Amino acid sequence: MAKYCIGLLLLTIVVADIGLGAAQNECSESRYCRENGPPIRFPFRLKQRHPDYCGYPGFSVSCTSSNDTALELSIDSIPINFFVRNIDYKSQSIHIYDPNHCYEKLLLNIFYPSIPPFQLTNLYPYNCTLFNCSSLLELRYAFRISCLGDSKYQIYIIESADDIYDRSYVSCTKMYDLPGCPVKMYNQANDVQLKWSKPKCGACETKGDRCKFKNNNTRHETACLRKGVSIKAVVAGGTVGSSVLTLAIIALIYHVYSKDKKDRENQLRIEKFLEDYRAFKPSRYSYADIKKITDQFKDKLGEGAYGTVFKGKLSNDILVAVKILNNSKENGEEFVNEVSTMGRIHHVNVVRLVGYCADGFRRALVYEFLPNDSLQKYIASADQGKKYSLNWETMLDITLGIAKGIEYLHQGCDQRILHFDIKPHNVLLDHNFTPKISDFGLAKLCSKDQSLVSMTTARGTLGYIAPEVFSRNFGKVSYKSDVYSFGMLLLEMVGGRKNVDETTENADQVYYPEWIYNLLEDGDDLRIHIDDKGDARIAKKLAIVGLWCIQWHPGDRPSMKAVVQMLEGGNKLTMPPNPFASTGTKRMNVNMPAGNMKQDLEIIPE
Repeated sequence: MAKYCIGLLLLTIVVADIGLGAAQNECSESRYCRENGPPIRFPFRLKQRHPDYCGYPGFSVSCTSSNDTALELSIDSIPINFFVRNIDYKSQSIHIYDPNHCYEKLLLNIFYPSIPPFQLTNLYPYNCTLFNCSSLLELRYAFRISCLGDSKYQIYIIESADDIYDRSYVSCTKMYDLPGCPVKMYNQANDVQLKWSKPKCGACETKGDRCKFKNNNTRHETACLRKGVSIKAVVAGGTVGSSVLTLAIIALIYHVYSKDKKDRENQLRIEKFLEDYRAFKPSRYSYADIKKITDQFKDKLGEGAYGTVFKGKLSNDILVAVKILNNSKENGEEFVNEVSTMGRIHHVNVVRLVGYCADGFRRALVYEFLPNDSLQKYIASADQGKKYSLNWETMLDITLGIAKGIEYLHQGCDQRILHFDIKPHNVLLDHNFTPKISDFGLAKLCSKDQSLVSMTTARGTLGYIAPEVFSRNFGKVSYKSDVYSFGMLLLEMVGGRKNVDETTENADQVYYPEWIYNLLEDGDDLRIHIDDKGDARIAKKLAIVGLWCIQWHPGDRPSMKAVVQMLEGGNKLTMPPNPFASTGTKRMNVNMPAGNMKQDLEIIPE
């Protein structure tokens, strides 16, 4: 019996060691990116080659399209890749660099002295502040970051504790504070050194050994693995014992090993899914990444006032829409608005910003791809033989989704977001025709307790702009301006036609929303495509809610919360006051350029 036990023990050791050898082969050192690149081994793992268990959490590297080694760090939940020059496993340090030789840009991307699991070395014990100045200045006590500026602006860094007496700072805007001022910020340098304290593998490496996870470890504990350990003697003893029992044990071990292999394959499949899913957090892409995602801008989806949209692919399962922004707005206002606004929004009725590109003057925005195009395609179908028409139940669902999205922008975020360009073109539809509000290039942020906003330009698209945006006689600009635009969109959905006809030959026609009001006030049926009484009730409800939203004075319009309640409620809605009583029976004069516009206005004090 003792022989059987010894044989079982030795055979188990042998097979376990074979399994360990296979695992070690999977986790072996790699220079996959390029021959002279840094060697990748524990605690690092190469995404394209090594399973998850080959590396410590947070130590993932990958190969770029140019075969460089890149370390992926998560900063403010946004994954950012840094180019790796070399890795010193004994001192537990890694050197990262900027391929464009802008050391300061590298530091500003890192932004914090600690980026788990790494720490930035060589920090002064005081903070620094960054300023964006409109021109090249000679500022006392300040250091200019030359590689971040251009002919229109310059970036300066100054110790936060310094008092600013120089009047030249009047033309500068404070960007943000750095908690800890890097020593090399004031010197010429090519790379940044980061250190890690966990896992503690330096002692193993110094002895010439390798570091690894402890067996069956669930707390990320590590141990040293001696190189060149032989198990030939153990193998020789494995022949002791009964051959029948040995075969049974081999079958059992094979079954366990096969199951473990299948579990690893499942784990890799899950990791692949999570890598794809992580793309739905805003990521920063290079222009080379954008070209790769769009297959060299192969599939053009459309073109608008601010850029061209292309279809792209992050993986076989994730499609995206990439908007390449025009350079006509060199100050980047629309780009900053989109990224700063959409990066904080998570709502089923707002388009998700997947990522962005700011590579010099090349700027792009990457959104989730929505296959059913914009709402305008289905509204305009009235003039196209109903080719893309939707039933009235779907129209009601779309209307309610848009209203909930705008309500979220007004009340659901830390700051109130005013869109200022609600229109059918900016409502996209997914595969289930769920509406999602897009294009935040004209958006404006304000606090929730701020009912009015300051504006120096009229924002929006002709036909959807609230009257107070043009003339202060109608009231002050506020979140009620979005309510007006939503009302015009509603009326356009009801009638399947544009609220503003830009052709001059139709200048004497009755204003379309007023025509709808007159029909409802006289008790007439809406002269639109209706199949049954249920459709008629939905169309009438949408028309009445739309007329409430386009009241001329902002105070007479409902909030978006009230609009949602009206759409979700019954069909017994009260007719609003006539919003056209003071405008005459003819339509407004709209003989001016259509499309997105900005007109200079007086500043409204907050």
